[in-house]
Amino acid sequence: MSVNRQIIVTIFCLFVLFFLFEFTNIDIFVQEFFYDEVAQKWLLSHQKGGLLDTFFYTGIKKVIIVFGVFILFLYLYSFKDSVNTLKEYRIGLLIVWLSMVMIPLIIGGLKSVSNVPCPCDFEHFGGEYPYIRVLDVMPKEIVKKFKCYPAGHASGGFALMSLFFLFKEQKKRFIALGIAVAIGWSMGVYKMLIGDHYMSHTVITMMLSWVSILIIRKTMQRHFFY
Repeated sequence: MSVNRQIIVTIFCLFVLFFLFEFTNIDIFVQEFFYDEVAQKWLLSHQKGGLLDTFFYTGIKKVIIVFGVFILFLYLYSFKDSVNTLKEYRIGLLIVWLSMVMIPLIIGGLKSVSNVPCPCDFEHFGGEYPYIRVLDVMPKEIVKKFKCYPAGHASGGFALMSLFFLFKEQKKRFIALGIAVAIGWSMGVYKMLIGDHYMSHTVITMMLSWVSILIIRKTMQRHFFY
């Protein structure tokens, strides 16, 4: 399938999923599995400096940042005349680095304007506010600004899906893609377990990340004939 067709299909799937979550209560149905109504608390509690925080939040974020710096170093190092091995991966490295920079910025920008509450804000889960989705009108009496949609934390993990375009062999491409999706979802599910995100937040972040990667890949193809 061509990149153009992949972009069209991904955008179509993105809209289908977006409206599916907007006009159903799938998010609440799924989120109830992560909330103990008797104890009125989430299955996990976010403790800064704790093991889970280090592994699924602060730690993984630092690892991804370091990996991004490493990718940039490899890209720049590939221009050295004595280096031949990296030259064939140069455009792939650029795609990965641009994805790791741009995707968190895109998702972060959407979070700043979407004004959608987190599960922990919802009255049903012990919060103070009604269930509000993207297309819902925010009640005038609510002055708080929310930044829960889409899932910003998982965007760093899903940006790694760009590794698909780094490798030449199809098997390695799909292995890299699978690992990236697993990392993104591990980060997303952790945030669901502590009440910070609904499933839709992570799903939409994954789809937006993939279409962004495809557009970056298409741009590189146009300018570098890759």
